[in-house]
Order: sequence, then C-alpha cells, then structure tokens
Amino acid sequence: MRASVQQPFVAVNKQEEDCNLNLVIPIKEFNFLFPNSHGACETSVSARSEPSLMGGWSRSAVLQLYRALLRAGQHLQYTDRDYYRRAVTREFRRCQTLNAPAEREDALKRGQFFLNSRLGGLRERERSMAGVNGDRKGKKDDNGLGTAIDFVLSNAKLVLGVGGAAMLGIATLAVKRMYDRALSAPSSPTKAEPSGRRSWEEPSWLGSSPRTLNHDMKQNISRSLQTLPTSSSSFKPDSLHRVMGRGGGCSGKAELQRARLRLSLQEHLWAFFHERVAIPSEEQAVARRAALDICAELRVFLHAKLPDMPLREMYLSGSLYDDLQVVTADHAQLMVPMILEKNLWSPIPGEDTIMNVPGFWLVRRENLEYFPRGSSYWDRCMVGGYLSPKSVLEVFEKLVAGSINWPAIGSVLDYVIRPVVPSETLTLEVQYETDRRLYVDFLPLLVMEDGVSLIAKPHRLAAERHENLWRQSFRVAETAKLRALDQEDGGCRCACLKVVKAVCKLNPALTRLNASQLTNVILLLSEQEGDWTQEALADRFMQLLRALVGHLEAGRLPSILNLKVNLFCELTPQEIDELGYTLYCALSDPESLLRTV
Repeated sequence: MRASVQQPFVAVNKQEEDCNLNLVIPIKEFNFLFPNSHGACETSVSARSEPSLMGGWSRSAVLQLYRALLRAGQHLQYTDRDYYRRAVTREFRRCQTLNAPAEREDALKRGQFFLNSRLGGLRERERSMAGVNGDRKGKKDDNGLGTAIDFVLSNAKLVLGVGGAAMLGIATLAVKRMYDRALSAPSSPTKAEPSGRRSWEEPSWLGSSPRTLNHDMKQNISRSLQTLPTSSSSFKPDSLHRVMGRGGGCSGKAELQRARLRLSLQEHLWAFFHERVAIPSEEQAVARRAALDICAELRVFLHAKLPDMPLREMYLSGSLYDDLQVVTADHAQLMVPMILEKNLWSPIPGEDTIMNVPGFWLVRRENLEYFPRGSSYWDRCMVGGYLSPKSVLEVFEKLVAGSINWPAIGSVLDYVIRPVVPSETLTLEVQYETDRRLYVDFLPLLVMEDGVSLIAKPHRLAAERHENLWRQSFRVAETAKLRALDQEDGGCRCACLKVVKAVCKLNPALTRLNASQLTNVILLLSEQEGDWTQEALADRFMQLLRALVGHLEAGRLPSILNLKVNLFCELTPQEIDELGYTLYCALSDPESLLRTV
C-alpha cells in the first residue's frame, strides 16, 4: 500500500519566440504520458513542438525514454527522487494499456517533451534554489553539519541495510531541512497557492517555526515509514501482539501497518500457490501415464526398426517427475541415452575452444588413423570431425516424425498425437483429454565418464554458427541441491521457485526466464540468506525479484555449479531490458504480478 502524500503543482515559466506561456505540470500524476488528461499538458505539447529524439513509437523507444527519465531524476536535490521514480514508473505502467497507435505516439511525445524541457522546469527551479541556499552572506556558518549529514546518508546503506538507511534518511532529511531553514532567512515571504498549499520549495510539513514538528510533518513521516520493508519477524503472530500492546503511538501504528502489509503479501502468495500454482495429483497422474505410453511406443519402434543403434534404456524426466511443474501438467522430457565408444570420442569444454562458450561442449572423433570413419555407428552424424547434435536430431526426426504412424497409435491409445513443427528440438504434442495437452521433448543424451550430461539442444542465438555444440544439463544436480537445502531446514525454496515459475509462465513479458535461471537465483540467495522458513516466503519472494533485477542489470547470471557459465548468454540485449523493466516495475507493487495472470 503506497502512502498517499499530496504533492503540489509546479509553475514553470517558458519564454517562447511568439508568446509567453505559463505551464503547470503536476508532479504527483506525471500525466505527460496519459492521453486526454489535463488541458495544461495538451497546451504544452501543441505550443512547443520539438523534434523527437527517439523516433516513432516502439518498445525500444519507450525503454529508452524510461531510462532517460530515471537518469535525469538522479540529479534532483530538492524533489524526493524516490517519489519521482515511483511516479514515472506508475505512469509508464498506466500507459501499457494503450492500444491505438495515435495514442501511443501522443503519449511518447508527451514524455519526450517533458524530458526535453528539463523535467518541466524542475531542473531550473532546483538550480535557482541551490543558488539561494548557497548565498550565505550575513548568515551563520553551519560548521560542516550539512556535509556530515550527507556523508552519513550516503554510507548508511552499507552499514544499516536498505530498510535502516531509508528510516535514517527520512529522519535525517527532516532535521537537515529544518536546520538549513533556520540558517537561511527567506528572501521573500512564503507564497502560498490559492488552494492554501505551499509551493514545492517549502515542504508542507515545515511550518513557520523550524524548531517544532507540526501535525502535518508527523503524519507524512508516519505515512512514509509505512512503505518501508520489514524483517521476517513481522510475520510472527507474537510480534503483532507486541505492537498492539504498545498503545496508540504513531510508531506503533506504523509498525502494525507494515506487519499487516507484509502479511497481506504473504497471504496473497500462499493463496496464489494453492489456487493457480499447485497441480492436482490426479492431473499429474494422467499426464504421467500419457507420457509413459508414448515412451513405450517409441522404445518398441526403435528396437524393432534399428536394433543395432547403440542406445540405453529411455526414461522420462523433467519437472513433471520432480513435483516442480506449475499451473498445468503439460510438459515432459523423454531422455534417449546414446552409447559412445570411449576410445573414439572425447568431450571438449566450450571455454577451451575458439568459440569460448561455457556451458556447451564439443564431442570430437579420435583415432581416425586407427579406426577409420564407419567404425562407430555415430560416424554418420559427424560434421567436421565432431559429433553434431543437429545431425543426431535429424536422424531421430526421420524416424519419430516420418516413419511412425502416429494417427494409428493415437487411435489405439485414445490420444491425438502429432509432431510439433517447427521446433528447436524434436517435440510431440499429445492431446490426452479434450482440454489437456502434453508436450514431450525427445532429447538425445550423452553421459560422459566424468558424469557430465550433454543433451542435443542447440544454442538459441547461434544455432547455425555453433551447430556442433552440445548443451550441458545441470537440471538434475540443481534440483537435488535445492531439495537437499529444503530438507535440512524445512525451507520454502521449492515453493518460492514454483510461485516464480508460475508468474513467469502466466505473464507474457517474463516467459523468457526459464526454470534453470530461477533455480540458480534461489540457490545463490541461499548462500547469503539463512531464513527460508515458510513464514518468510514474502521476504524471500521480494529478495528474489531484487536479485533478478540486479543480475539482469549486470547482464550475467552465473550457474551455481559452474561460475563460468552465464545463464543469460542466450538472451538478447532487448530481451534483458524488457525483463528488467517488467521486474523493476513490480518491485513497487509485487502483488501486480499475481493480479495480471
């Protein structure tokens, strides 16, 4: 719940060539991106038409404008930068519902005009205020108190953390502003607006006497403190009783309000988990039976069609069998282990090759002078001296998609079975009920002597350039490590993973985040945070969102099992920006991720 702090309007005087306009820009609403809002904004855009710096409307132009507005707000001194950032974020989120091209163009032009006019004149007014406050002729010296306060605020986050720094910042900012006002007499009497509110140069909670805290200041600081994060102890029932027993003080009410807000997120997360995330056991059982029927048919066909193909027993795998699948039971993996001769094939890590792609491997053919081509069954899939996963998939695709009579098999099993085209891997779509479908990925698998598991799944961005690369699979080890940590302390890591997976699956803007990336973020957080109890789910969920934003901003997410591997290497810069923007907006309102699905 956000604090409803009233913000005044800013009057900005702009001198044009033909006329002198008085532009009134509301700080609170930032309606420069909301079409058909206030007449003042309409007048400003029509009166001053500047060429667009970012071209026509596009996702990249909107992201560029959003980043430019955030960067411009970093230099504000007399305006609350956190409030400015929240207002910009809220306005961009409101404009996501625009569908008409004309409305989108108009909204983008309003935002560009606001940016080109130096935030509607805020920068000029702050510069003038800095000049007034910097003129200390005939006034007392502050003895370096302001410098000391700035130093404490800048280093508070390192010592106290985010919540402590925010509380210290609000209290210190109030003291500093009162102190500055006591030292500097105003050059002119305070001018109040017709509505009775003061101008933005003088916060509403500073009265005529800087030495006393008036009623407005107490209320506004209390409302600001209500938005600060709290620890996981706020979820405990006894903490609520302690707060309620302290009396009717402002601090006790604020702490009670914070506890209720965090409990609200906790309740929403668990409600979302039980209503949308968890899959009924009956649905999982039916999906597993359908996957097992497909596996049995493929096993019989391959052994009868190609009895000399060196394969181990196929088996089913994936989140459906780890109890980590969410929303619907719609995906399974059919692992097809291949047998390679030890003296004919050797694996090479991707980081040791000229391609330098950690997490991918080459499988090189050895001893051709002693064992010529044809000595191994898989020599037919060799390209340039290396075993090509693309060629292996083509061999199986001819068999699975081209030779098997799936309509006949489906009629026997009472399923509708058809290959998925196009697909980066060999995938079968199985409709086992009228409204339920299961997608089975056919994945050739290599298990090397050192335990490295390689699957025939090409690189997403460079499949043609790196067609000989085999992907290293960490799924089994990651899942085992996650479950072991939960078993040790009875934690909520698996529940948190399933909630985030469901959010990403149901939110189109987050579908590029896969289970491996989310699992590794949780495992990395587990090395820093020890409290993973069920009562701390809301705290860990928020911490997970912040960690994802940080990794996306850096453009790198290391694998917990191999720090050289960047799990974001298959995302484009534009996709990283869009993911980061969506998650960053969700930090101020995490429940929106649960409402939009």
